[in-house]
Amino acid sequence: MTDNHARHHRQPGRLARTGLLRPWSLLAAGALAGGLVGGTYGTLKAPTYTATSYVVAVPTAQSDPASALGFAQAYGRAATQLAVLGDAQTWARVPVPTLRRSVRTVTSPDAPMVAVSATSPRPGLAADMANAVTRALTRHANKTKSSTHVELVLFSRAVRPTDPTSASPAVTGLVGTSAGGLLGGLALLVRPRQTGDDRSVRPASVPGPAAAADVHPQR
Repeated sequence: MTDNHARHHRQPGRLARTGLLRPWSLLAAGALAGGLVGGTYGTLKAPTYTATSYVVAVPTAQSDPASALGFAQAYGRAATQLAVLGDAQTWARVPVPTLRRSVRTVTSPDAPMVAVSATSPRPGLAADMANAVTRALTRHANKTKSSTHVELVLFSRAVRPTDPTSASPAVTGLVGTSAGGLLGGLALLVRPRQTGDDRSVRPASVPGPAAAADVHPQR
């Protein structure tokens, strides 16, 4: 009887410790798994490089800076169109779909400048693609210079990048750790919880056999 009574007293403490341990272990497991996956991804994925060239829209004597700014915005959108990329593929020596995936343009609302960026696992190819698109865009824009009164001029050629622009394994590992911890926390929110009533319920005791004096009335 004493041993059973002691076990009943120890059981709530063990359950409480287990209830505190499981949430933290789930969070730690999720963060650890996410960190391992993120670090492995960053290690195995090939680094990528980005090269950028710049062109400037210059107004002629028959135009003004406001017109040049407006045409710069239009040239930024036209740089990734098929007509420009079709000419650029000859100098970049890559097909149009590769240029379409790799080249991006950025324009400024305050300056008549267009930035042409290209990304590739090969730093030399990134520079070649950016320069090829810039060259093709300049030629297309200057064909209509007599009617637009705006000339597109090369401001800066793209150079071969030396440092990758992709995330390092340390960064991808941190991102994976955060994502794993977040998923572990979400799993804690949706898991079924044990209520206090469930923990306090004990098995019903079976009554022992009644004594003979209790069953048969005394005479």
